[in-house]
Amino acid sequence: MLLARAIHFDESDRNVFHRPARTGEWAISGGFEFSNWSEVDLTGKARQAFANGWLGVETFGRVTFVAVTRIEPAEYEMLVERLAQHFVDVYGAPDIATARPTAIEELAQMADLCADHAPNTVLTVIRELTDAGVREQFRFIAANEAGLDQFAIHATLDE
Repeated sequence: MLLARAIHFDESDRNVFHRPARTGEWAISGGFEFSNWSEVDLTGKARQAFANGWLGVETFGRVTFVAVTRIEPAEYEMLVERLAQHFVDVYGAPDIATARPTAIEELAQMADLCADHAPNTVLTVIRELTDAGVREQFRFIAANEAGLDQFAIHATLDE
């Protein structure tokens, strides 16, 4: 099964999100966080999280980019439990048993999103508020579309 991990090409997420996700943590869309939001809520770092932040399932911080990677079944089950506990702690679900199906659904949606892409494919999300609620669009960047020289700074020992 495939899921996505948080990746960072630079330090910008530390500056634009209230709580940045850690590099390498598993991530989901996390659009549910914004289900009750209105234009009034979209200011500063909260606006950035809404506009293009994936939700890390370990720190519950946000990240701009995620990359598709394989996940082991035991890791996936751990994420189900972690996300279910988050729904209890933050969103008022009565208990983990009640929250578990929603956690499974959120992770399954992310797995479906990743299923048709090769490992190392980079994903981005763009959200907007509409009359019908939050609208999400996803962009996929194949690993071979970007060369390392676009992200790395090259130098020699003489410089």
